[in-house]
Amino acid sequence: MDKVISLDTAMQHVKSGSTVMIGGFLGVGVPLRCIEKLIERGLTDLTIISIVSASPAGNFDLAPLFQHKMVKKLITSHAGTCPEAIRQYKAGEIDIEYHPMGSFIEKVRAAGAGLGGVLSPTGLGTILEEGKQKIVVADKTYLLETPLKADVALIKGFRADRMGNVQYRGVAVNSNPAMATAAAYTIAEVNEIAAIGEIDPNQVGTPGIFVDAVVQGNSMEEQHQVLGDLWYKAGFLKTVAPEKEDV
Repeated sequence: MDKVISLDTAMQHVKSGSTVMIGGFLGVGVPLRCIEKLIERGLTDLTIISIVSASPAGNFDLAPLFQHKMVKKLITSHAGTCPEAIRQYKAGEIDIEYHPMGSFIEKVRAAGAGLGGVLSPTGLGTILEEGKQKIVVADKTYLLETPLKADVALIKGFRADRMGNVQYRGVAVNSNPAMATAAAYTIAEVNEIAAIGEIDPNQVGTPGIFVDAVVQGNSMEEQHQVLGDLWYKAGFLKTVAPEKEDV
């Protein structure tokens, strides 16, 4: 099955009120073109599931979603990198649900694996245990962390073949493989689209069975330029073009 479709067609699966997982971490491995399309469509009342709220480098990554008031709830491990998200939270305009990073990703994995949840001691004796079931195993108490799933997952890979097998590059692997498994519909934005059989099976980070659509994102050259400019302006780089960065 050829899963390569246009970005416009793929993003029709995201509607106002949808729960959307977005892969990436602090701007690395983020499906930037998909986010741009969300903003272009002007959707509202989105529940966003992302490890962090945005890159601290400035006005990109998930930050524009909050600036355009498209989000009603953020499920995350850290929201402090997006000032606008924090402002809206303090003003009562959005809800933020926090999970420790390890628990967050295991909740996503549980959804992808069809599990009823995972057991973790993290959060015992803190406000994180409120409303959660406690289970004792071998005389040790755990919190039951229930699955975290979405209507649509937007993930970012280096390249994919036309059957949806996705290859990642460096630390851009982060949350993308887990999120690809945990949504009803998964869209993989990639820098390159390869012919079937061109990707070594040992390099496949997400098998095509988990991917519903492959869309063309920025080329690697464009990706380096976009992120390089942003990180340079934020003072994170001394030169503009990070030619060997894994993004």
